[in-house]
Amino acid sequence: QVQLVESGGGLVQAGGSLRLSCAVSGSRFSIDAMGWYRQAPGNQRDLVATIASAGRTNYADSVKGRFTISRDNAKNTVYLQMNSLKSEDTAVYFCNAVTIGPFGIASNYWGQGTQVTVSS
Repeated sequence: QVQLVESGGGLVQAGGSLRLSCAVSGSRFSIDAMGWYRQAPGNQRDLVATIASAGRTNYADSVKGRFTISRDNAKNTVYLQMNSLKSEDTAVYFCNAVTIGPFGIASNYWGQGTQVTVSS
């Protein structure tokens, strides 16, 4: 059973910083892409940032220059450093991991979500 456990959310003032972590356990197969998505009330779940196993990153335009995604492959953990937070960053943040199994079959897993609230 693959599990993703997120931590690091909370309440912060605008301009502040938070660091999210997500540890993946229980996978028998290699973890390919990892990433963070967010969902504000009444909105769809949107991509924040992704990182490939070799380290290539991709960011939403709204967070470029403020957020940094990184990963520790030895620990199967992905991080999201969020700086210069804005009220519009308020959302539930979800961790995502894609594993590659036999015959190249990809499986997609999600964490339970962690709330990030930025007060203005």
